[in-house]
Amino acid sequence: MYKLYTRPGSGGFVVEAALELAAAPFERVNVIKSALPDPHFLEISPLGQVPVLTLPEGQTMTESAAMCILLAERHADAALAPAAGSPARADFLRWMAFLSSVLYPAVLRYYYAPRYTAAADGADVVKEAAIAEFERGLSIMDEWLEGRDWLAGDDFSTADVYLLMLAHWHPQWSDTHIVWPNIEQLCAALRQHPVILKLNITHELW
Repeated sequence: MYKLYTRPGSGGFVVEAALELAAAPFERVNVIKSALPDPHFLEISPLGQVPVLTLPEGQTMTESAAMCILLAERHADAALAPAAGSPARADFLRWMAFLSSVLYPAVLRYYYAPRYTAAADGADVVKEAAIAEFERGLSIMDEWLEGRDWLAGDDFSTADVYLLMLAHWHPQWSDTHIVWPNIEQLCAALRQHPVILKLNITHELW
């Protein structure tokens, strides 16, 4: 059985969604946010961050995008991602990397700006740059989605769930989602999925 260390409102949302969509048995462990993480948790998550996934064989991994890719490989029948070798697989890997390396870091810099500056009054500048980078990334993805329902292929994948999560982390998403109509179309479709609806009760993305 898998064990997912997570907390409401965290990046554990997309991994929890992947596990639920795959119908994979897992134990959910709620990690309380603290300035001084539990030493045992730091052993499996050196940065003190969630999510962390312990695999059935005992190995532990961090990085939500990597978890989603691995779960898609292990549970191929659940169609969490385009099949290896299919034309859409390249798009899936591209956008998983883009989401985790461009959008995710930008939104973290926005919400945790003091971590990214040594200047006493530098947080506002960090936040301004972070939201600009975040929105630039959203615009690139919105352009890609023009004429498409999903990021990779004809069916939704965990890349789309990842985008849903990050898009709703925009501090003014409820006001500015109209700027990215193609992303909002994707999100609107996913918001009707029973698994996503269930998870939103805890994570409160919208």
